[in-house]
Amino acid sequence: MEDDEIRDVVRRLARSHASGGQVIARAAIMAEGADATEVIAWIIAHGGQPEAGAASGPSSGLHRRRINDEAASAKRPPVRYVVPASAFAPPPAPSGDDADPPTPTG
Repeated sequence: MEDDEIRDVVRRLARSHASGGQVIARAAIMAEGADATEVIAWIIAHGGQPEAGAASGPSSGLHRRRINDEAASAKRPPVRYVVPASAFAPPPAPSGDDADPPTPTG
């Protein structure tokens, strides 16, 4: 997928986040299709971060070990990614030596 195509997919799937950026669910990315790894790589490359996990559950009880198993939770992929607003800005136009020379008129 091209950079602009991925930006459009992320923009379509993302929702507003309290940080001022956008948040996108990993499940939405995976449901989008076979290019999910490219989309996640694009998010990370553009300053996106996995959302911090929720606070731990109960510290005692029947399910304590399963809920608070930090080793297992470290292996799980993030549920959501937070993408900064700057990721949706169009790439800067070429300038200087990289720009196309003006075409002569007249």
